[in-house]
Amino acid sequence: MIYFALIILVVITFVLYMVKEAFENNVLQHDIELVGQRENITLYFISDIHVRQINKEMIQGIKKKVDAVIIGGDLADKRTPVERIYANLHLLTTLGPTYFVWGNNDREVGETRLKNIFEETGVQIIENDAVLLKSKNKVWLSAVDFTVSKNTSLENTFKKCKREDYIIFIAHNPQVFPKVQEHFKVDFLMGGHLHGGQIRFGPFGIHPRGSFLMKNGVPTLISNGYGTTLVPMRLGAKPESHLIDIKFQAKS
Repeated sequence: MIYFALIILVVITFVLYMVKEAFENNVLQHDIELVGQRENITLYFISDIHVRQINKEMIQGIKKKVDAVIIGGDLADKRTPVERIYANLHLLTTLGPTYFVWGNNDREVGETRLKNIFEETGVQIIENDAVLLKSKNKVWLSAVDFTVSKNTSLENTFKKCKREDYIIFIAHNPQVFPKVQEHFKVDFLMGGHLHGGQIRFGPFGIHPRGSFLMKNGVPTLISNGYGTTLVPMRLGAKPESHLIDIKFQAKS
């Protein structure tokens, strides 16, 4: 009987630990260096929020000027209260101009409904298109809708961009990145969707752990995401959002 009680205690402790890990607030810092006119551009990237409420202290702890806030898909799903969507967007827009890329769950809220919320809160959708940042260097945020994967749709995301421009490409699903790099010139890639596997046992998980790496010569960020799907638990794939400093240096 005592062994059974110990097993139950261990299981409960383990579950509570996974719940605790799921509600951490981690902002990871990344630095990228590019050659161009001397300036610094700061981006804040958050994806896969789902039903989670963004922590106010986490956002208020970001003291530097943010040139663009990028929501990399799955801001919400059918479980998310509309009031929480508003609250999360009001928090994010305090940091700077805010842009949204469609994920696979967002339309569960209702596409028209979500577009109206974005209009009310001043959030700009990037949908198979590119928008130009206000900067000395010509920097584009180029993004593809999760539901579209044909090459012609990818071409639409780059048609405004010239080869000498700087292109930051965002896709909710990073599995499109190899195709993008095969056909287009990009300077930085960002995505989410995979949650880092969400629950991992050491090196083993349903998806790879999130990372910030050079892939084929291009800085590539794949986020663990901020929220969770199915169950509000994580193990070995901590929730995260990202502050990215892009430093343009003159060619020596």
